[in-house]
Amino acid sequence: MIGLSWTWGRQMETRTAFLSSDARAVLEGYAEDAEQAWRQGGEAAVDNWLAAMRGGEGVWVGLIGRDLQSLGSVPLSDAETQHLTTLRGADWPISRRATQPPWIKLPFPHDARQGSLVIELPQRLMPQRHVTLLWALFINGIIPGLLTLLFCVGLYRMLIMPLNQLRRQANAWRANQLSARVASATTCRRDELGELGRAFDDMAQRLQRTVILQQQLLRDLSHELRTPLSRLRVACDSEVDEGCLRERLSREVEGMQRLVEDTLQLAWLEAEQSPLVQEPIQVQALWEMLVDDACFESGWSADQLQCALDSSCWVLGNLNSLAQALENILRNAIRHSPVGGVIRLDGRRSGSLWVLWIEDQGGGVAKGALERIFEPFARLDGSRPGDGGFGLGLSIARNALMRQGGQLWAHNTSEGLRLSMQLPAATNLIAQGYKEHTLRDMGARRLPV
Repeated sequence: MIGLSWTWGRQMETRTAFLSSDARAVLEGYAEDAEQAWRQGGEAAVDNWLAAMRGGEGVWVGLIGRDLQSLGSVPLSDAETQHLTTLRGADWPISRRATQPPWIKLPFPHDARQGSLVIELPQRLMPQRHVTLLWALFINGIIPGLLTLLFCVGLYRMLIMPLNQLRRQANAWRANQLSARVASATTCRRDELGELGRAFDDMAQRLQRTVILQQQLLRDLSHELRTPLSRLRVACDSEVDEGCLRERLSREVEGMQRLVEDTLQLAWLEAEQSPLVQEPIQVQALWEMLVDDACFESGWSADQLQCALDSSCWVLGNLNSLAQALENILRNAIRHSPVGGVIRLDGRRSGSLWVLWIEDQGGGVAKGALERIFEPFARLDGSRPGDGGFGLGLSIARNALMRQGGQLWAHNTSEGLRLSMQLPAATNLIAQGYKEHTLRDMGARRLPV
């Protein structure tokens, strides 16, 4: 702003230092009249014209030839001759610091070799000083002030307004308004404040999701526990023998324990954000381990739990989390498949990813409920056969896969439901170093879920 003000000020000072077009027209008219007087009457006409000019303008006026001598009958004095050394042209700038008006030289318009008009510039033709002062005030005061105001307004809108929005959002959080978000004008910016606004929104979304999940889990958990507790009360009040009562109590307590453990596991997966230790895992060996456990628990034969993958299928993930996800998916498929059904694990390599899927023969689910089955405590009554469970298995499986960079989704097939997983593929070089992890090794290294 200082540079602009100085440059504009210099330009305006230079422009206002020149004679105006009207003043130059007056002086050129005087030069034409002087030339005409010289051509028509010689010295006598020049003397008369000079006398009239000096009386009219009240300034010194003279006509000089090429030898710098007066064209009139009265020769120039020494002082006047001295002034001839400082003559200025009509198109020259006029100094405002001069104590005396400048002397202007204007050659005859038709024949400059014959002579020139020399005139002390009349005061009325001088550049207007008040105009210069106004321009100086405008250039050095008003324009810098406006620029400063615009700069401050822009700085306020650029820095202070986003900070005020972040402050309002923080106050909204303090007032338990977790749905408040930073304005899009701030989050769309590509600077530090935009990054801060996006971080605020991410924190707000995560906090809101966590609170909603906790509230939902508490409501669902209290609802799910109310039924077995009621059955326990009824069993305690009923007149049954001690053996039946013990069996009933043991079954209900075991169900409540499993419900609490699954709920806590889901809450931990939702809240835990620390990265998992990942390693190459052979899916075929992991599936065989899970099949042994599933056959023992459900009574299914190993022929019903088929695997179409060979030993070349290696994925990059966490052994415990991946085993937990596959185990929950497998249990869900067994629960909803008919007696004598077949469950099949298959997959394909897609670039740097492995897409795996588990298909059952349970009849599938409604198209609008394909995403709802991953919600906690979601049970689709009447849509698939089976005893239901608590509706937490698929939620735990999806969260476990997401924590290791995977995905889980569902769609119907002609016979049942297909749950597809996407996981990073382990490179061949890494996988070769892990081939010694046999089924026994993986089972020994797996922690209790």
